[in-house]
Amino acid sequence: MSLTVPVILGSVRSDRIGIRAARFLTAQLEARGHTAPLVDPAELRLPLLDRMFKEYPAGTAPEPLQRLAELYRRSDAFLVVSAEYNHGVPPALSNTLDHFLEEYYWRPSAICCYSAGQFGGVRAAMPLRAMLAELGMPSIPSLLPIPRLQKVITAEGAAIEPWLETSTKRFLDELAWYADALRERRQRGTPY
Repeated sequence: MSLTVPVILGSVRSDRIGIRAARFLTAQLEARGHTAPLVDPAELRLPLLDRMFKEYPAGTAPEPLQRLAELYRRSDAFLVVSAEYNHGVPPALSNTLDHFLEEYYWRPSAICCYSAGQFGGVRAAMPLRAMLAELGMPSIPSLLPIPRLQKVITAEGAAIEPWLETSTKRFLDELAWYADALRERRQRGTPY
């Protein structure tokens, strides 16, 4: 069954390599027949969090927030692509996520973490798991860490290393399973 899975990128740096992973994952999701819009904070240029989307009077939220709220409400899952900044979550990602809350509820998330070095951003994934759970979109058990991203995915988003496609298949299979299960449960109602 087709899913809507926004791919939320976490970096706004001018020389960011994470865009490669976001392009790769978007293409992988679309090849499965899913809708996978890229949520890029560099393009959105969201303000630093002053008010959450829900705190704006109806119809007065900035246009990018309104557009994201509409996308998130019709989404089945979220795929977060995160770098590791000082062993933590990039500020642009935190800011992008923190504008919303109820829009995430009862939907799974998945974490793809990356780095230019050998650890693949996994130290950022752990605090990100806690954050995503608190936002109402707990992450699936598996991670997709990508070490040395610049050597594994082309600038256009094509995999160079065969292991990546194998790992990505399992990762996306797991995300789809959780998304299908939670969509079915949401249709029957939620606790609140």
